[in-house]
Amino acid sequence: MSALFSPYRLGSLHLKNRIAIAPMCQYSAVDGKASDWHLMHMGAMTLSGAGLFCIEAAAVLPEGRISPADLGLWSDDTEAALSKVLSAVRKYSIMPIAIQLAHAGRKASTHVPWQGGKQCLAQDGGWQTFAPSALAHNPHDCPPLALDHAGMQRICQAFVEAALRAHRIGIDAIEIHAAHGYLLHQFLSPLSNQREDEYGGSLENRMRFPLQVLAAMRAALPADKVIGIRVSATDWVAGGWDLEQCLVFAQALQSLNCSFIHVSSGGVSPLQNIPASAGYQVEFANRIRQHTGMPTIAVGLITEPAQAEAIIAEGQADMVALARAILYNPHWPWQAAAELGASVEVAPQYLRSQPLGHANLLVASKSLT
Repeated sequence: MSALFSPYRLGSLHLKNRIAIAPMCQYSAVDGKASDWHLMHMGAMTLSGAGLFCIEAAAVLPEGRISPADLGLWSDDTEAALSKVLSAVRKYSIMPIAIQLAHAGRKASTHVPWQGGKQCLAQDGGWQTFAPSALAHNPHDCPPLALDHAGMQRICQAFVEAALRAHRIGIDAIEIHAAHGYLLHQFLSPLSNQREDEYGGSLENRMRFPLQVLAAMRAALPADKVIGIRVSATDWVAGGWDLEQCLVFAQALQSLNCSFIHVSSGGVSPLQNIPASAGYQVEFANRIRQHTGMPTIAVGLITEPAQAEAIIAEGQADMVALARAILYNPHWPWQAAAELGASVEVAPQYLRSQPLGHANLLVASKSLT
């Protein structure tokens, strides 16, 4: 039996296989509200045959968006728009759905990538950014305002309220975004956090705010709600956040009943030097899994079925996540199942697509027949 296509229990969720679809920003929302594009995109992803789909980073406050076109979950209007999309998707897919909740901090207020991705100024629809310290991400950017304690409390409460909205509309799991140089990662890294209060300086202090966010969300939601986190295991910059600090952070997350850890890297500094190659972040996930025993998701240039199979079979991670690879090939799990001699559940409308020589590849999802 294929390890990649073995079932997996992630907290209270029963997953059909070990393939997760990582959150991927679509930059297609209007004032934070999900659009018809999200219906098309989420429809494709949730019919892909993966075990879990994670909706893109949803900002918990308007000023926490990466761009003016980012998805949000901070108001009744943004909640209603996303609920409408989910209701349509769930008519045809039973795939468990997670959402990533985020605040971009000093990396907020940028143009969408296909318009250059540089900082978006006020006259172009941008806004003042906030961060742990008044340090710009890029030298040419306007510096953020350093958050005071009241501002931090407002953001923490916004994470809680967004999580409650997600729970209310039936989202199965929540991933806190503490990676890729966004706000919670900015608190963790000494490159972006130069505070002199109890939230800066020592590792214990730099971890304090992200841990407070998790603790507040955990206290507000049912005890069996799956709440995980995405981390950057290293900044890839000397003197920055690194794996050894991340291992300490992971232990602290575990003590707060964190459901899983999704292991990425980089994003906090333009000085990063990432040695990208196939599966280049898998060893980080492996080390964290060995150190804590937490359910761990590996991500990053995992593109081939045999590669993904080996990661699971060798115990390097509990799940693998795909991003660009599944945008390129939305039926990547079908291809993987064919190569690995496994089967995958599909909507009955797709059963006739089963290729010759793979009589047991596609199986009708029982709840949709």
